[in-house]
Amino acid sequence: MSVKSDKNLVTIATLKALKEKGDKFSCLTAYEATLAEKISQSGVEVILVGDSLGMVIQGNDSTLPVTMDHLVYHLQCVVKGNVNSHIMADMPFMSYSTDHLALENATKLMQNGAHSVKIEGGTWICKLTSILAERGIPVCAHMGLTPQSINRIGGYFVQGRDVNKKKNMIQEAKALEDAGAAMLLLECVPDNLTSDIMKSISIPVIGIGAGQKTDGQIMVIHDLLGISCLEKTPKFVKDFLKESNSIEEAISNYVKSVKNKSFPSDEHTFF
Repeated sequence: MSVKSDKNLVTIATLKALKEKGDKFSCLTAYEATLAEKISQSGVEVILVGDSLGMVIQGNDSTLPVTMDHLVYHLQCVVKGNVNSHIMADMPFMSYSTDHLALENATKLMQNGAHSVKIEGGTWICKLTSILAERGIPVCAHMGLTPQSINRIGGYFVQGRDVNKKKNMIQEAKALEDAGAAMLLLECVPDNLTSDIMKSISIPVIGIGAGQKTDGQIMVIHDLLGISCLEKTPKFVKDFLKESNSIEEAISNYVKSVKNKSFPSDEHTFF
């Protein structure tokens, strides 16, 4: 029986070390083995098996229809193609609505090859974050624009511009770190809020539409390749395939651009 070597596997410790050195890291979504392999071979540190598959793979108008069975299936595919990237798996809508359910579903993701799980929310997921962290399951807390709450939020737009909302988000980020979150993901927040949150916590922060100051950047692979499923391309998206000769080159150019801090630029940032 052959076993994949994990000698060079990117871990939470790897990402923390990059942060401490001031080095940026790259993240991309993947949903199947072939692209997962290309992404990992290109030096992308984190692969997210995201519930965005509900939109880009399944053709839904939101992430809400994605189930645990869907997520596990795509996770298994990505694991087979991964070389040494850290694999983060989304916990789908309502899969963590109770502590028991969250523990059961997070365990399922970890047993199927995930190295960490991502959960959307603020203060209300602190207890849940502690429960998972205490049991050896690394949690990435997703704040800002949280697509699973689209019906409450009312649309896909920038979060945290209001002074009170900004203060609350900073407090929530601190609370989540104290609760044991291993990472934080900020989506669609103003650059100045990102700066304030970065100054308030010490864990690695990943951004999408959160400016250049985050430790890592993430994109949906379809957006990177210029095949977004959205009618209007989001401000924070860049088509890297347009200036590349192949998918592999596009991914490599994305990694280079994140690391040399040329992406995201001001044109991809909310102020």
